[in-house]
Amino acid sequence: MTANLALTIADNLARVRERIAAAEARYGRPPGSVALLAVSKVHGADSVAAAHAAGQAAFGESYVQEALDKQAALAHLPLTWHFIGRVQTNKTRDIAGHFAWVHGLCELKHARRLGAQRPAALGPLACCVQVNLSGEASKGGLAPEAVADFIAACRGIDGIGVQGLMTLPAPADDLAAQRRPFAALRALRERLATPALPLPTLSMGMTDDLEAAIAEGATMVRVGTAIFGARVGTAHR
Repeated sequence: MTANLALTIADNLARVRERIAAAEARYGRPPGSVALLAVSKVHGADSVAAAHAAGQAAFGESYVQEALDKQAALAHLPLTWHFIGRVQTNKTRDIAGHFAWVHGLCELKHARRLGAQRPAALGPLACCVQVNLSGEASKGGLAPEAVADFIAACRGIDGIGVQGLMTLPAPADDLAAQRRPFAALRALRERLATPALPLPTLSMGMTDDLEAAIAEGATMVRVGTAIFGARVGTAHR
C-alpha cells in the first residue's frame, strides 16, 4: 500500500462520513444511525486495507471470484463482507460460505440454496430483499406487491434471515426526484414490518444520492466512487 493511496482513501472516507453526519443532522436522524458500506468492487486489496486502516470495516463486493481473492489476501483483518451483486445459481455456495450479508435477494431458488449451503457455524446469512420500484426490466428485484409473499417464504428457510429491503433506483438530478423511490421503499418497509420481523435495514443510497436516502430513512448507504475513486480496469468475476 502506498502512502498516497492510504491518505487519499482516508481523506475520502472522512468526507463521506461528514456527508452522512450532516444529512443525519439535517433530517432529524440520530447521530450514527446510518451505517456506511464501502463498495470496493473493482478496487484492489490495497484499497480495502487502506480503508480499514482509516476505520472502515464493512465492504461490498459484486463479483464473487474477485471478492474471494481479496478475502484471502486480507484474511488477517477483521472485515465484514457484503455481497451486493446479482446472485447467480452457480455462485450461491461461495456466497453462503464467505459473506455475512446479501443485498440483492429476489429469487426463492437462491434463498433456498443460500440457506442450505450456509455453514451452521457462521449463523444465518443476513439478507436484504431487492425491490424494483421503477419496473425497469434491466434492474433486478421484486415488484413491491410481491415482497410480502417472498419474505413469508424466506422465513421458512433455515440458514438465512431477512433483515430488510434494498433498492437501486434510476439516477435522478434533483433531491425531490431522488427522494421519491426511497420514500416508497420506506413506506413498503413500514407496511411489512412486524414485531416478529421488524425489517430494521433499509439499504439504499449511493455516492450521488446518499443525502436523499438518509432523508427517507436509509440505515445503510453503499458508497464506492466517493471513497475509492472511479472504477479502473476489468473486474475479475
